[in-house]
Amino acid sequence: MNEALSRQDAGAVRIDPVTTEVIGSALMTIVEEMGKAIVRAAYSTNIKERQDCSTVIFDTQGRTLAQAERIPVHLGSLLGIAEWVLKNVDLSTVEPGDVFIGNDAHTGGGTHLNDIVFLEPVFFEDRLVAWVTNLAHHSDFVDRGHAHIYQEGLRIPPIRLYRKGVLQQDIMDLVLLNCQVPHERINDFRAQMAANRLGVQRYQALCAKYGEQVVRAAGAEVLDYAERKTRAGIRTIPDGVYFNECRFDTPSYDRILDLKVRIEVSGDEITVDLRDNPEQVRAGINMVYTATLATVYFAVKSLVDPDIPANSGFHRPIRVIADEGSVFHAVSPAAVYTRTDIGQRLVDMIFTALSAAIPERICAACTGGGLMTFSGIHPRTGRFYVYNEMCGGGMGARATLDGLDGVQVHTTNTANIPIEALEFEHPVMVERYELVQDSGGAGKWRGGMTMRRQIRVLDHTATVNAGGTNSIVPPWGLFGAQGGRTTTVELGEGVAPLKNRNGRVGPGQTLAMVAASGGGYGDPKERDRDMVRRDLKEERISLQAARDIYGLDV
Repeated sequence: MNEALSRQDAGAVRIDPVTTEVIGSALMTIVEEMGKAIVRAAYSTNIKERQDCSTVIFDTQGRTLAQAERIPVHLGSLLGIAEWVLKNVDLSTVEPGDVFIGNDAHTGGGTHLNDIVFLEPVFFEDRLVAWVTNLAHHSDFVDRGHAHIYQEGLRIPPIRLYRKGVLQQDIMDLVLLNCQVPHERINDFRAQMAANRLGVQRYQALCAKYGEQVVRAAGAEVLDYAERKTRAGIRTIPDGVYFNECRFDTPSYDRILDLKVRIEVSGDEITVDLRDNPEQVRAGINMVYTATLATVYFAVKSLVDPDIPANSGFHRPIRVIADEGSVFHAVSPAAVYTRTDIGQRLVDMIFTALSAAIPERICAACTGGGLMTFSGIHPRTGRFYVYNEMCGGGMGARATLDGLDGVQVHTTNTANIPIEALEFEHPVMVERYELVQDSGGAGKWRGGMTMRRQIRVLDHTATVNAGGTNSIVPPWGLFGAQGGRTTTVELGEGVAPLKNRNGRVGPGQTLAMVAASGGGYGDPKERDRDMVRRDLKEERISLQAARDIYGLDV
């Protein structure tokens, strides 16, 4: 059934705005409750502490009705599995209790292999009425190469893990055999199953209360409302063609890439043109098209109206063009493990391109984050462990505000792992966890400061993967401001230099991650003198920076 016919069918049921708002809010409540269920029931620190998961409800056509406000890039993973199942599975064979599992970026399962998606149909009165979906990032598949996707872990195309509610044990055994921390995976899978079952029950209850046709009609109205709101937001951007180019570096790849974006705003539509960018590379930084879509959607939503419902109606006025086989539209067998490295930079490029049109809404370039993963044999349990964390840096400054300190930005939105939980579950000790003085890009509005997280290894020897974008090219400032500082990995005494992010850390040795900080906004000499004095008093800046950069007479 195409979208036009769907709207016509939904329009047969007249629905008032109040009911639409109530049901639309109920859909958002369902996905938020599903997300909380995963976090509460999860076993691994990456999910229960960092909350690295997302939830969505799709209608029967695979259109997003509601997405929880969690990890923006996960929208790409979720879009992929819904589209693949609807295109490749005979829906007459789908029954209540069936659950599809998938993670493969090139066959619709995700955007990298660590993101494992569970998709379950919702039936009401023997009719398929929706799909509930969740994704969780599983800290597994570590200490591998990233020249192509076959090196990155087990590829799972969307297949049934459950049939009529019955676990297909042979499929589960196959997945667990290829996992390095299987006891975490099976328990996290149970949390994902619990979240989907909760979503099914809540959606069925909504249909029972209002009627399935009313719920479906309300869903269509919510999509149309999001489209209208998006188009109204795009109209606030002056018509024109806007460009940005930047140099992109990451320790995952030994070359600096020249990236470019062309944005055309015409009336109430926007086109993001990513053609003529580098071809996909033999490193994990490539993005499949759905990951690029999710990144662009995040950037546009942030600029035109953050309150727009995150559903498929919002996507309609946005067009994204990318050459197949490029870093922004990678095809098999491209590696994709660190695809957010380049995704974070794409958001900065879109923001900067539009700074000429809407400078009051733009922030300067931000951190890309610093990924730190330790793995080895836990001396207490004798089992393999994985400690994985994306360390935050600094957000770029804005037109009237400083950038936020020590945060993740853009498409990655996970929390930090509390020290108490980290040290309890893994054989590491956190020795330093602090903001870094003078790290925020100087400007009339200061860029966000980055932080240092120093880890001491307590097991026999750990394999480490550590690094982040902007190790060579710092996040840039805007309108006369300075850029932020670059990403650094600080190796303790005796630790050998890392090669392509990878190395070994022995017992008692340390490694610290310091991600890039945010760029500033405006001339530093124009910063309010009282704000400079406060920064100096709080030791956010040094006395030398206050004098030489900000021009404070002290």
